[in-house]
Amino acid sequence: MSFTVPVFYGSVRETRKGIRAARFVVNQLKAAGFEPVLIDPIEYDLPLLRRMYKTYKEEQPPEMLEELAGIIKNADGFVVVTGEYNHTMPPALTNLMAHFLEEYFHRPVGIVSYSAGRLSGVRAAMHARNMLGEMGMAVIPTEYAIPHVHNAFEEDGTPTDPKMPEHMAKFIKELKWYMQVMHDGREKYEVPY
Repeated sequence: MSFTVPVFYGSVRETRKGIRAARFVVNQLKAAGFEPVLIDPIEYDLPLLRRMYKTYKEEQPPEMLEELAGIIKNADGFVVVTGEYNHTMPPALTNLMAHFLEEYFHRPVGIVSYSAGRLSGVRAAMHARNMLGEMGMAVIPTEYAIPHVHNAFEEDGTPTDPKMPEHMAKFIKELKWYMQVMHDGREKYEVPY
């Protein structure tokens, strides 16, 4: 079974280096046989949240919102790639994801964090864990943390440390297990809400 995995990335800064980490994740998921979709807030230039997708009942949602909803609804699981801005997630990432809610329910999510320093964005990952769980996703236990992101990858996401894919393998294996179990659960059992 091939799993569809949107990869949410969060920075819109002009000098962003974390996009390389997001490309690394996409490349590793492809190599593992998944169908990843990079969701970059620069490409999906959504306004500040004033209306969630679900509020468009009697009218057509904006085309970009409808496109994103289709990707999310068809996902088997998610990966969130977050930098650390003031000890939390970038506002563009929070805004991007908060346009949706029920579309995430009963699917797993893995968190990849990064920073320019040695702490690897772990404080943002802790906030992400709380937010994503509240949004109805099952956050997998393993996190993948990347220090010194500006030196960790080439522009295309190729890691400068050849051991990085090996370390990412545990994260991907765990995400796959959760996706399979939750997919089977959604097929076999009526979801509680």
